[in-house]
Amino acid sequence: MKAVEAAIRAIAERHRREIVRLVRDRELTAGQIASHFEVSRPAVSQHLRILKDSGLVTERRQGTRRYYKARVEGLAELRAFLEVFLGEDSWIEPRPGASTQASGPDNEIVLTDAERANQPVIR
Repeated sequence: MKAVEAAIRAIAERHRREIVRLVRDRELTAGQIASHFEVSRPAVSQHLRILKDSGLVTERRQGTRRYYKARVEGLAELRAFLEVFLGEDSWIEPRPGASTQASGPDNEIVLTDAERANQPVIR
């Protein structure tokens, strides 16, 4: 469970989510990853360390270069955890306008801004 919690904390940050997308299907160097962002290379290195520590990416060293790739097992653990909440029989539906097989007023939850303002804040 701690691995899943670390993965959730890791992907809570938007740059780290994008890094996981970049290395999902291919291995990239830290420099190649950094070229996709307007943040410093040390900041990208910090994000990569957090992703590696959370088990979402692997690091392979070749000479002075470090190559990163998404760790399939880490993503599978996270997905299995989330599927408990988002499985086929889930009460949560995609946002309006998203492609869905089953749609209609009985299975869609949409909060207006006014309704959202009245929702409790979970901290």
